[in-house]
Amino acid sequence: MATQDGLQDPRPGPQVLVAANRGPLSYALAADGTLSARRGGGGLVSGLSSALSRRPGSLWVCAALGEGDREAVRRGVSEAGVRMLAVDEGVYQDAYNGIANSVLWFVHHMLYDIPVEPVFDAEFRRQWDAYVTYNRAFAEALAAEAGPGAAVLVQDYQLALVPGQLRALRPDLRIGHFTHTPWAPPEYLRILPDDIREELLRGMLGADRVGFHTERWAADFARCAAELGETPAVSVHPLGVDAEDLRTLAHRPVVEERLAELREVVGDPARKTVVRVDRTELSKNIVRGLLAYRELLRGWPEWRGRVVHLAFAYPSRQDLASYRSYTESVGRLAEEIEAEFGTPDWRPVVTYVKDDFPRSLAAYRLADVALVNPVRDGMNLVAKEIPVVSDRGCALVLSREAGAYDELGEDALVVNPYDVSATARALHEALSMGDAERTERTKRLAAAGCANPPARWFESQLTELQA
Repeated sequence: MATQDGLQDPRPGPQVLVAANRGPLSYALAADGTLSARRGGGGLVSGLSSALSRRPGSLWVCAALGEGDREAVRRGVSEAGVRMLAVDEGVYQDAYNGIANSVLWFVHHMLYDIPVEPVFDAEFRRQWDAYVTYNRAFAEALAAEAGPGAAVLVQDYQLALVPGQLRALRPDLRIGHFTHTPWAPPEYLRILPDDIREELLRGMLGADRVGFHTERWAADFARCAAELGETPAVSVHPLGVDAEDLRTLAHRPVVEERLAELREVVGDPARKTVVRVDRTELSKNIVRGLLAYRELLRGWPEWRGRVVHLAFAYPSRQDLASYRSYTESVGRLAEEIEAEFGTPDWRPVVTYVKDDFPRSLAAYRLADVALVNPVRDGMNLVAKEIPVVSDRGCALVLSREAGAYDELGEDALVVNPYDVSATARALHEALSMGDAERTERTKRLAAAGCANPPARWFESQLTELQA
């Protein structure tokens, strides 16, 4: 019997566990000591939660991220199907910010300023020990919770060592690992100290199957493993969006309110919009996107007064100095464009830095052009989401270095993310595209973007793992 999302109801089978740094819910601690739970947002969380809910005995193991979460663990408060781990806060910070976000993220996205970084010293070794400890906490919890022959799906680069650690504790389990980022090619992964690189790979190789969004990232991992004499079982599962759920969210009253506000900001209804929605993450390439927009206005002056760039740049990882500096540079460049081209009745670029999901959805609907130009990205769901909900159809300017390129490249205007002039030309082409062509491209982009929604993405991995 088919479920509402088009999947077949799973047959009775082994217990299923998911391990991820972030869980499906979080707790808020009020001043009076009251705890309240809030469900996490995003298609991945909802898709995994939906899939797990159909499997009796399933469990989501995650970290207690905030004071509310940690207090819930202290009080023994929990929801069925979720186990939070209250890892020592110092260990968590060293593992998450010191290693996962400041080393592994930089390696896999190839973001290092090589003449001066990285520096692998005694402090790095101390933080790596914390990363090992953090991963071991997950491995031990999974080993304790999993029934005989259970299937365990470990998520992302924060938990790269868990498969190997768990394999040593519970060799009876079926273990999968999925990496949502790119994977560094061998020549870049060799930046890591030799013993750390091997420990990282051995941790991943503890899984029965290792998954990635694209063939390219999978092939790079396989090449890295081959340097250790290993031939891993590697799978490719590109993550898509739940079209029905996203369209429902995009037409709620609160989104209609935000849409009216954005239309007022844009002004003249005949004006076109270029929309980007990103965190101020170094890999998202927001600065070069703004430079390309400035070059568009300089090189094609006919667009002055006729287009508005809605640039949603939500601050990310502001506890890291490099991210604070990058966020500031985004703001400065936007102000420079405003000063050079703005008029009393036209704002050429409008930036938003406060995260507001309803406003993001409103911008999706308003978009004539979507700009997605990362220097490197595991997938980039924004590239798939905007065509699904765009009211009038949108042209997609897409980096060839985004994971989404593999599925969307044929109907997008593809750019080298480092080439500002080529991106400016692509923006001009996108803005000049005829209605009929834009509509047809949008239909194909939307169909590709929702071909593998989160629930189906999860079930296909589980089926493959249990085969």
